[in-house]
Amino acid sequence: MENKLDKIFEFLSDPDLKVTGVFDKISEGIDDIKSDINSIMERDPAASSPAEVLLLYSGLHAVAAYRVAHRLDKNGHKLTARAISQAAKFFTDIEIHPSAKIGKNLFIDHGAGVVIGETAEVGDNCTIYQGVTLGGTGKHVGKRHPTIGNNVMIGAGAKVLGPFKVGDNSKIAAGAVVLNEIPEGSTAVGMPARVVKREGVKPEESCTSDLDQIHIPDPVAQELCKLNKRIEELEKKLEEKEQETKNDTL
Repeated sequence: MENKLDKIFEFLSDPDLKVTGVFDKISEGIDDIKSDINSIMERDPAASSPAEVLLLYSGLHAVAAYRVAHRLDKNGHKLTARAISQAAKFFTDIEIHPSAKIGKNLFIDHGAGVVIGETAEVGDNCTIYQGVTLGGTGKHVGKRHPTIGNNVMIGAGAKVLGPFKVGDNSKIAAGAVVLNEIPEGSTAVGMPARVVKREGVKPEESCTSDLDQIHIPDPVAQELCKLNKRIEELEKKLEEKEQETKNDTL
């Protein structure tokens, strides 16, 4: 199956076919799909073959449909573009507005319940898990959805709401609700999300290879630990003071 798939890609990418603008667009689409498949193979240990990714991965199907709808949307065919995006939503349970701007190699893993709004922007090599929303916070016009940088991982169920930026190489923890800008190379945790800087220098590897959603610092737990430590110190001082008072009485 993989050999047949490679032959199909090779045939459709043949320069002799690029005799019209239509074939140029087809070739661009083929290149995008091949790049998306390769990035999924690198990031998903469950992907056993390119053929499996092409035929069975709803995230890939949703992104492919978006790219077609986006081109139509840019050329003024708004209704047709929305019709394609809604059809893709019906089959994949992933809703990507045709006017959103998405970079190369977006991997939507599992994908159920993912929503990407009209003015959202997603950089290159990003990973989005199921239940993620890139949404707005009101009815105002203009830019109202987030801008996601390159190499960003957004964990399952996270909500990123508002017209701010999530910096490159950042990680949004599962279930986080992000309402403010996230600096580059940071991790956002909690509801509402708090920024946790990574220990030491900036990460050498991008978040596309760091997909761990479990071993993430918990700022709430850290604050509770600080409070417990402070309470213990105060209790110790109080006991010492009581002991001094008792000794003076004697």
